[in-house]
Amino acid sequence: MSVRVKICGLRDEATIQAMDGLSIDEIGLLFAPSKRQVSKEEASKLIEAIHGIRNDRKARPHAVGVFVNTSIEELANILAVAPLDVVQLHGQESPSYCAELRERFPGTAIWRVISIRPEAASASGGKMVDADERLAPYAGVVDAILIDAPGGGTGHPFNWDVIEAYKQSAGLLGLPLYVAGGLHVDNVQELLYKHSPDGVDVSSGVETDGRKDIEKIRSFVRRVREA
Repeated sequence: MSVRVKICGLRDEATIQAMDGLSIDEIGLLFAPSKRQVSKEEASKLIEAIHGIRNDRKARPHAVGVFVNTSIEELANILAVAPLDVVQLHGQESPSYCAELRERFPGTAIWRVISIRPEAASASGGKMVDADERLAPYAGVVDAILIDAPGGGTGHPFNWDVIEAYKQSAGLLGLPLYVAGGLHVDNVQELLYKHSPDGVDVSSGVETDGRKDIEKIRSFVRRVREA
């Protein structure tokens, strides 16, 4: 199965429409405070645009909402207006929060983001001794794990030496592992050759002057599929 590609931080319908036919699996919309943040009303229109395109396998990309410490009631209000396929959690959301979310919204997938701290990444020769203990509590209550640099959307990669430990831990739990953080057209193939994650997530790496660049998106996707 080929690596999945997520393009995150979309804010305009025209760029989404221009992605029609590209080998993209997920499109991310940011609800957390950010220069890429969208309202639930804006997201509704963007999701409508996502529903109107297909990837190279004639499948509709999934709409992913990115949240940080959002209350479940607020999330319910957003989902009522913006029907997301996936909720991606970037904050301090607990396993019990994820379990409640899954019970309330059984048709919505849940992704948990784990931030890779620089000091931890250098421990034990780059092996994350706490990968198992960080992921194990989420067994059975999330559908995927995404590892990223602290803060997310910074445009800076973390120490990739930790990926194998997280890949192994996620695999034992039966969860796909996505990698984000500082990816772009010139380094994504290196990541894929060295670590073969289940998915990659890019945002600022496909932007020009802070806006999504469809040519950079096409180039990024091409590099992934060529790897």
